[in-house]
Amino acid sequence: MLRVCLVGPGDTLEYHYFELLGLSKDKFEKEIDNIARILAEQNYEIVLVPDRGVSFEVAKKYKKYGGKKVVGLVPLSDKDFGVDHLKPYMEAKMGGKRIFDEFIDTGNWYKQDLIHCILGDVVLVLGYSLGSLGELVYGLYLYKVFVGNKPEVKIPREKIHPQVRAGKTVPYSVIVYEPFVKGHLNYEIEGYIKKLGARVYYVKNLEELEEILREFKTLVRD
Repeated sequence: MLRVCLVGPGDTLEYHYFELLGLSKDKFEKEIDNIARILAEQNYEIVLVPDRGVSFEVAKKYKKYGGKKVVGLVPLSDKDFGVDHLKPYMEAKMGGKRIFDEFIDTGNWYKQDLIHCILGDVVLVLGYSLGSLGELVYGLYLYKVFVGNKPEVKIPREKIHPQVRAGKTVPYSVIVYEPFVKGHLNYEIEGYIKKLGARVYYVKNLEELEEILREFKTLVRD
């Protein structure tokens, strides 16, 4: 089963969507609902940090639509910030069932930010925030390291984390959901992504998202 890594604003959810982008609450909710439905209907797993924000909103609706598996990324070994603030989300339920089916220990918060986006086959960007862009860029940098584009450093993906999936099953890809952003990724960053052999897709609406997710299933490597 292919896994989509969700990234987007967390504690700035209302600021990002309602103030910066000018979306109505109804429009936001409708988009979230349909994104979750598409992911569930196409039988994708989703992976995210169990914390407040857009990714958690998708996860709740994904479960509502019968989504098969929600994986939580939790830095259980962290000594600096801890994970107590995540526990209500880790234990949250939808329709009497827990939202999260499984948790991956990412070590500490610093490593969590670095490896977040390589623990899925595809990254779905639901907004450009400081955290989401950091996760995306660092994930791509680590991808550069383990696919051999940094010749002086050779490290297998499994050594970074045993559940790294980027580029293993389908071409490593970033999908940017345009209703939730203003503009494309930085020109240079996009250039580096393509230089790595990874892909960037900009989807304008739910129909395009549904189509591109369906296309990924035809690219699965044996």
